[in-house]
Amino acid sequence: FIGGRDVGTAMAMLRTARKSMVPPFEISAFADPSGAFTTAAAMVARAEKLLKSAHGQELSGRRVVVFGATGVVGFASGVIAALHGAAVILAGHDGVERVAKAAAEISRRFNVSVDAADGSTEARKAALVADAEIVFCAGRAGVQILSAVQIATAQALLVAADVNAVPPSGIEGLDAMADGVPLGAGQARGLGALAIGQTKYQTEFGLFRRMIEAEKPVAFDFRDAFALARELAG
Repeated sequence: FIGGRDVGTAMAMLRTARKSMVPPFEISAFADPSGAFTTAAAMVARAEKLLKSAHGQELSGRRVVVFGATGVVGFASGVIAALHGAAVILAGHDGVERVAKAAAEISRRFNVSVDAADGSTEARKAALVADAEIVFCAGRAGVQILSAVQIATAQALLVAADVNAVPPSGIEGLDAMADGVPLGAGQARGLGALAIGQTKYQTEFGLFRRMIEAEKPVAFDFRDAFALARELAG
């Protein structure tokens, strides 16, 4: 099992581990740095399901803004969404420099394009949310990122998801148990941290079980986590 706090390093370690093994001296390997791969997989999978059930829309082609994008969960959710056809913007709470580097790393490592934007002020966050169809909040625990006013004025917003389970939530007014509840005055639906967390833990448990039950060594990363989270989300 490969943990840590860096997506790129975890993926590199997983590749190195697999290349270093020779038959019959092989074991299964699973990368999930800080639980980020399974958390991000669950958030994107649950958002995708809600997008379909509430709005009849697909993830591909949707405009996605990720807050907390330099953290492991935000980074991984941006990668997953982009790999499945979404137009992803990484929003930087301290300006554009760090998220621009993250966007460049995503392009280099995963051969997919994402954009970076300055989300350092309330006005800039409001402008990003106003044009978004999906919002992922993956900031630090106990930090409110988006206000109820910013959500209420986002007329294009379809789904907003937050993985912060420590009050206050990352999205003002979004309960941790929220599972598709109306959010704001528009058409948006909300997903709270504990609703997402249920799928996260099922995904993590499911991958460990597959490792144990596999007849041959397997290697799991965020792609496998998302595939299973999709199955679990239904």
